[in-house]
Amino acid sequence: MRCKDHKLSLTCVVVSPDGNFIYSASKDAVIVKWSVESKSKVGVILSKHKQKDEKCKEHSHNSSILSLAVSFDGKYLASGDEGSIIRIWNTDSLVHLHSFKGHKSSITGLAFCSESNNLYSCSKDRSVRIWNLDEMSYVEALFGHQCGITDIDVLKKDRAVSSGGTDNTLRVWKVQEESQLIFNGHQKSIDRVRRLDQQHFLSCGDDGQICLWGVLKKKPLCIIHGAHGVDLSNNQPNWINSISCLPNSDLIASGSSDGYLRFWKCEENFRNISPLFTVPVTGFINAISFSKDETFLVIGVGQEHRLGRWFTEKRAKNSLIFIPLKQIS
Repeated sequence: MRCKDHKLSLTCVVVSPDGNFIYSASKDAVIVKWSVESKSKVGVILSKHKQKDEKCKEHSHNSSILSLAVSFDGKYLASGDEGSIIRIWNTDSLVHLHSFKGHKSSITGLAFCSESNNLYSCSKDRSVRIWNLDEMSYVEALFGHQCGITDIDVLKKDRAVSSGGTDNTLRVWKVQEESQLIFNGHQKSIDRVRRLDQQHFLSCGDDGQICLWGVLKKKPLCIIHGAHGVDLSNNQPNWINSISCLPNSDLIASGSSDGYLRFWKCEENFRNISPLFTVPVTGFINAISFSKDETFLVIGVGQEHRLGRWFTEKRAKNSLIFIPLKQIS
């Protein structure tokens, strides 16, 4: 699925709760709304320099969008870019509703809580912030990471998990208790973290590892070393750019730039992850999102990594790839 609005690498994708729409964003500072039924573009939020309406220009993104999230009631779309402002949109009309200001650097991750309309955000400014969308208000800030935070997800109400990039830690935030748990296991920068269920989560990064964690243990329950193979040009593990899982299941998907989207199965009571199959994909797989009805997933592909321009895969097409899923009994 391609459109002229995404001329640069896609960085993030999310599926609406009802499974009818997909939202994608790119380094063009553009957000596109797609119809799952027609596999075509049905709406777009243009970047600031492409907007002609002065009022729309005021609320548009002006730099690479790094994060998207859709609320569980399907009403709100949140977006964050290399600036410090979080923008909230109506998912149906794509009209701008509100802007949250408070971060001091790039917004690298966004996640909604399933039990409330609280939005969790993380930033390169090393903070996690919580916002309430019922009142469009700021709630509080959480500090602890020593370097810029790269991603965030919500485990359950008042529990979030974040990845600390080059500080090599993951942190589970206990909001009500005003405390945090620190997890160590990666050798290099941790780029992505994703909830598996309320007690377990996954992480990946530029050390080529996929780690499976339990909230009660500070070390990984399972580690896959070199999950996407080795880069023959430097003999280093391929950088894993994205990871996701079918909600509350044992199916995991991971993306790199090695030419494959890889699927895995969590086994042995969260003590092992085994490979299932691969799907050929050329380019950087920067984002993965499953539909909640378990019928498909989408991936955002680009010629560059979502966080920078260290490498370029010129053969890749900046596009959204739709992959149907079929359950086999």
